[in-house]
Amino acid sequence: MKQSFYDLHQHGFIRAGASTPRVRTADVAFNRESILEEARRADEAGLDLLVLPELCLSSYALDDLHMQAALLDAVEAAVGDIVAASTELSPVLLIGAPLRHNSRLYNCALVIARGRLLGVVPKSFLPNYREYYEKRWFAHGRNISGRTIRVGECEAPFGVDLIFAADNLPGFKLFVEICEDYWAAIPPSCEGALAGATIIANLSASNITIGKSDERHLLARAQSARTASAYIYSAAGHGESTTDLAWDGQGMIYELGDLMAESDRFTLDPDLCIADIDCERIVNDRMRMQTFNDAAEHAGRPEDRFRTIAFHHEFKAGDLGLIRPIRRFPFVPNRQHKLDEDCFEAFNIQVDALMRRIQATRPKSLIIGISGGLDSTHALIVAAKACDRLGLPRTTIRGYTMPCFGTSEGTKQNAWKLMNALEITAEEIDIRPAAKRMLEDIGHPFADGEPVYDVTFENVQAGLRTDYLFRLAGQHGGFVIGTGDLSELALGWCTYGVGDQMSHYAVNCGVPKTLIQYLIRWATSTDQFDPQTDAILEAILKTEISPELVPVGEDGEIQSTEEKIGPYELNDFFLHHIVRFGQTPSKVAFLAWHAWHDAKHGIWPSAFPETNKNQYDLATIRKWLESFLIRFFQFSQFKRSAIPNGPKVSSGGALSPRGDWRAPSDAVAGPWLDELKNNVPES
Repeated sequence: MKQSFYDLHQHGFIRAGASTPRVRTADVAFNRESILEEARRADEAGLDLLVLPELCLSSYALDDLHMQAALLDAVEAAVGDIVAASTELSPVLLIGAPLRHNSRLYNCALVIARGRLLGVVPKSFLPNYREYYEKRWFAHGRNISGRTIRVGECEAPFGVDLIFAADNLPGFKLFVEICEDYWAAIPPSCEGALAGATIIANLSASNITIGKSDERHLLARAQSARTASAYIYSAAGHGESTTDLAWDGQGMIYELGDLMAESDRFTLDPDLCIADIDCERIVNDRMRMQTFNDAAEHAGRPEDRFRTIAFHHEFKAGDLGLIRPIRRFPFVPNRQHKLDEDCFEAFNIQVDALMRRIQATRPKSLIIGISGGLDSTHALIVAAKACDRLGLPRTTIRGYTMPCFGTSEGTKQNAWKLMNALEITAEEIDIRPAAKRMLEDIGHPFADGEPVYDVTFENVQAGLRTDYLFRLAGQHGGFVIGTGDLSELALGWCTYGVGDQMSHYAVNCGVPKTLIQYLIRWATSTDQFDPQTDAILEAILKTEISPELVPVGEDGEIQSTEEKIGPYELNDFFLHHIVRFGQTPSKVAFLAWHAWHDAKHGIWPSAFPETNKNQYDLATIRKWLESFLIRFFQFSQFKRSAIPNGPKVSSGGALSPRGDWRAPSDAVAGPWLDELKNNVPES
């Protein structure tokens, strides 16, 4: 497997495309050559599936010419030519053509692969309103199942009960519908997906009117999300008759509600719209979503009455790259036109959750430890907003900075500046005397002057801070707001029990480190607070992430969290793909390599600082993924099994045992580590 690590097919992907070939009205020979031209182009691009428009072989806007025997004979002959030519082409081809069967004419989608006509699917719903008159020429096919059709020399399965499945790519299961079918109240693809299809293709000849492109996007996105599938749409374009209508040649590919690719519209030349579809992700998502299985049972188990047409897919192997938008920061909002809305939503989920807890417990104060680092900063600004919205004075918040052996002057100053800027009740408690006393009491070498900075040394400080906060909460009639984040919970980078793992309400527990950084940056860019506060927040964003539990070295270097546990941007990437979709370590490494190996490639979040744009080679990704697997699966679950209440923020998941993630605390990481070792090259 290591030799094929870079082959997308080994990780459950297939490369799909939508294209609008050149077309001439009723010119079957010209259209045949145009279809083959696009098929060859798709073959060169390594496509596994190519979806072309409805009736593209004859052209769509023919009116009564659809009923002419000469044209229909030419179509059947052209189908034979395309089937023969497909022998040397790797993509499965979906083309549209009018076909006769039992003295009726059907608007059909033909599925062709490697010299075989695999099957023919008739259109179920025929539009016959406004500009459409399809019932004048075609018979509907929505009740056809278990039949065959003869097209020239080819005999093939015929009906709306067909699933086309590659026997050597388990997730490649295709269902086909045609244009109006997905405008229906219950599209045929609903049953197709429930029968097991992971990919839905729509051959369309939808004419264009103002706003219709948005409607197509809406339907494709909704159907891919509702049926937990990929949806590929290809509409007719330039060359169709403009006697009464116009055409834009729209192509688009959605996966689980996410737009993967879309074509240029209104082009003279065909535009090949390509995306690599993650069939494995689709299957994994359905497995986690019991509603999908319930829907299949409720629909009478469509898989029992659908026919599966198996074929052996001869795909292009090797490193074909990966044509697909991969989010470097899967927890960070990336919709450019909705960045402010998404960040507002994420921030206010936390604010609203904390407000409800305040209303429920009616505390006299909110107790929070302020270190000058990212997590406590974010928890504090959330608490400040909650007080503002509830009409409480910010002095309700009692912030405590508690310097000890590793506290740097810079973070201590930032903590004070932030508390003062937000006008909360601020105090400082030097915990060094208490920490020294505890280390003396337990006989730790540091108490005798030895520079031993082990886990016990660190946890004495973290534990004392939490102990002080809980006692202060009791003294001031309040509750402790936790500052630890989702990333730290995933890695176990927190002190259990009497430590930063515990609080009365963990407002940050659903927010990973990368999102916290982004939300603080959003807060400054949208003036959520005054300019003085914004300046301090910007300074905190530039500070090295550190627990500051070890004294500063002689060279002035502070303790670095990421040197110990790996870059948070990688750990959050691993966390999303493993928890949300249950991906194998080798696939996560494959995705991470494509996302991170070249800082100049791909899209970064809006306004992301140039100096922070990192890149990682495969060896580095493998190293930190191995560390993540050990920490997540084998080391840290016991900490997550006992976490306090806190809000889920991202659809990527939370780690509360009352929410997205339940796991035994005594599991081993062996299966994940073995899969990584066996399937990911070391460099």
